[in-house]
Amino acid sequence: MANRISPEKRSRIISSIRSKDTRIELKLRRALWKEGLRYRLHYHIAGKPDVAFPSARVAVLVDGDFWHGYDWPQLREKLNSDFWYGKILNNRKRDRKVNRALKAEGWTVLRFWEHQINNDPEGCARRVREAVRGGRYRPGEE
Repeated sequence: MANRISPEKRSRIISSIRSKDTRIELKLRRALWKEGLRYRLHYHIAGKPDVAFPSARVAVLVDGDFWHGYDWPQLREKLNSDFWYGKILNNRKRDRKVNRALKAEGWTVLRFWEHQINNDPEGCARRVREAVRGGRYRPGEE
Protein backbone atom coordinates (compact mmCIF):
# COMPACT_ATOMS: atom_id res chain seq x y z
CA MET A 1 0.00 0.00 0.00
CA ALA A 2 1.33 3.44 -0.90
CA ASN A 3 2.22 5.89 1.85
CA ARG A 4 -0.29 8.72 2.19
CA ILE A 5 2.08 11.25 3.70
CA SER A 6 5.59 12.33 2.88
CA PRO A 7 8.52 11.18 5.03
CA GLU A 8 9.08 14.79 6.12
CA LYS A 9 5.50 15.22 7.33
CA ARG A 10 5.57 11.82 9.07
CA SER A 11 8.79 12.84 10.83
CA ARG A 12 7.17 16.09 12.00
CA ILE A 13 4.14 14.22 13.33
CA ILE A 14 6.20 11.61 15.17
CA SER A 15 8.52 14.21 16.69
CA SER A 16 5.50 16.01 18.18
CA ILE A 17 4.46 12.91 20.16
CA ARG A 18 5.55 13.13 23.78
CA SER A 19 7.97 10.57 25.10
CA LYS A 20 8.01 11.80 28.71
CA ASP A 21 5.30 12.89 31.11
CA THR A 22 2.53 11.38 29.01
CA ARG A 23 -1.03 11.29 30.29
CA ILE A 24 -0.71 7.60 31.11
CA GLU A 25 2.60 8.07 32.97
CA LEU A 26 1.05 10.86 35.04
CA LYS A 27 -1.89 8.61 35.89
CA LEU A 28 0.44 5.91 37.20
CA ARG A 29 2.60 8.42 39.08
CA ARG A 30 -0.46 9.85 40.87
CA ALA A 31 -1.45 6.32 41.91
CA LEU A 32 2.12 5.61 43.13
CA TRP A 33 2.11 8.84 45.16
CA LYS A 34 -1.21 7.83 46.77
CA GLU A 35 0.42 4.50 47.75
CA GLY A 36 3.05 6.52 49.62
CA LEU A 37 5.79 5.74 47.12
CA ARG A 38 8.42 8.34 46.28
CA TYR A 39 10.40 7.81 43.13
CA ARG A 40 12.92 9.18 40.65
CA LEU A 41 11.89 10.07 37.11
CA HIS A 42 13.78 8.93 34.00
CA TYR A 43 16.66 7.61 36.06
CA HIS A 44 19.96 7.32 34.20
CA ILE A 45 20.18 3.56 33.73
CA ALA A 46 19.47 1.33 30.74
CA GLY A 47 16.22 2.35 29.08
CA LYS A 48 15.78 5.42 31.32
CA PRO A 49 12.75 3.97 33.11
CA ASP A 50 9.72 6.22 33.49
CA VAL A 51 9.87 5.68 37.26
CA ALA A 52 12.70 4.24 39.32
CA PHE A 53 13.28 3.29 42.94
CA PRO A 54 17.09 3.17 43.11
CA SER A 55 17.41 1.93 46.69
CA ALA A 56 15.05 -0.98 45.98
CA ARG A 57 16.45 -1.38 42.44
CA VAL A 58 12.99 -1.40 40.87
CA ALA A 59 12.48 0.09 37.41
CA VAL A 60 9.00 0.82 36.07
CA LEU A 61 8.35 1.32 32.36
CA VAL A 62 5.07 2.38 30.78
CA ASP A 63 4.41 0.98 27.31
CA GLY A 64 1.85 2.50 24.96
CA ASP A 65 -0.36 -0.20 23.48
CA PHE A 66 0.28 0.86 19.88
CA TRP A 67 3.91 1.99 20.13
CA HIS A 68 5.10 -1.15 21.89
CA GLY A 69 2.90 -3.60 20.01
CA TYR A 70 0.32 -4.88 22.49
CA ASP A 71 -1.30 -8.01 21.00
CA TRP A 72 1.45 -8.03 18.37
CA PRO A 73 0.12 -10.90 16.21
CA GLN A 74 -3.20 -9.11 15.70
CA LEU A 75 -1.69 -5.62 15.39
CA ARG A 76 0.87 -6.84 12.85
CA GLU A 77 -1.97 -7.94 10.56
CA LYS A 78 -3.57 -4.47 10.68
CA LEU A 79 -0.46 -2.38 9.98
CA ASN A 80 -0.68 -0.95 6.51
CA SER A 81 2.92 0.07 5.94
CA ASP A 82 6.41 -1.31 6.29
CA PHE A 83 7.33 1.83 8.24
CA TRP A 84 4.97 1.07 11.17
CA TYR A 85 5.81 -2.61 11.14
CA GLY A 86 9.54 -1.82 11.38
CA LYS A 87 9.06 0.94 13.96
CA ILE A 88 7.02 -1.19 16.36
CA LEU A 89 9.17 -4.28 15.80
CA ASN A 90 12.28 -2.25 16.71
CA ASN A 91 10.54 -0.87 19.81
CA ARG A 92 9.74 -4.41 20.92
CA LYS A 93 13.34 -5.54 20.34
CA ARG A 94 14.64 -2.55 22.29
CA ASP A 95 12.23 -3.34 25.16
CA ARG A 96 13.63 -6.88 25.44
CA LYS A 97 17.21 -5.56 25.31
CA VAL A 98 16.49 -3.01 28.07
CA ASN A 99 14.84 -5.70 30.23
CA ARG A 100 17.90 -7.95 29.88
CA ALA A 101 20.33 -5.10 30.65
CA LEU A 102 18.43 -3.98 33.75
CA LYS A 103 18.04 -7.51 35.08
CA ALA A 104 21.76 -8.14 34.52
CA GLU A 105 22.44 -5.07 36.70
CA GLY A 106 20.23 -6.48 39.47
CA TRP A 107 17.10 -4.43 38.83
CA THR A 108 13.55 -5.71 39.06
CA VAL A 109 11.74 -4.60 35.91
CA LEU A 110 8.02 -3.89 35.90
CA ARG A 111 6.34 -3.02 32.60
CA PHE A 112 2.76 -1.86 32.37
CA TRP A 113 0.69 -1.55 29.24
CA GLU A 114 -1.26 1.62 28.68
CA HIS A 115 -4.60 -0.21 28.95
CA GLN A 116 -3.56 -1.81 32.28
CA ILE A 117 -2.93 1.61 33.81
CA ASN A 118 -6.11 3.04 32.32
CA ASN A 119 -8.19 0.16 33.66
CA ASP A 120 -6.60 -0.16 37.11
CA PRO A 121 -3.98 2.44 38.07
CA GLU A 122 -4.30 1.53 41.74
CA GLY A 123 -3.68 -2.16 41.03
CA CYS A 124 -0.56 -1.28 39.03
CA ALA A 125 0.63 0.93 41.88
CA ARG A 126 0.09 -1.88 44.39
CA ARG A 127 2.23 -4.21 42.25
CA VAL A 128 4.97 -1.59 42.26
CA ARG A 129 4.65 -1.12 46.02
CA GLU A 130 4.96 -4.87 46.55
CA ALA A 131 8.14 -4.99 44.45
CA VAL A 132 9.62 -1.93 46.17
CA ARG A 133 8.93 -3.30 49.63
CA GLY A 134 10.44 -6.67 48.82
CA GLY A 135 7.24 -8.59 48.24
CA ARG A 136 6.06 -8.09 51.83
CA TYR A 137 2.97 -6.10 50.83
CA ARG A 138 -0.43 -7.76 51.09
CA PRO A 139 -3.66 -6.04 49.99
CA GLY A 140 -5.26 -4.24 52.92
CA GLU A 141 -1.96 -3.96 54.79
CA GLU A 142 -0.93 -0.44 55.77
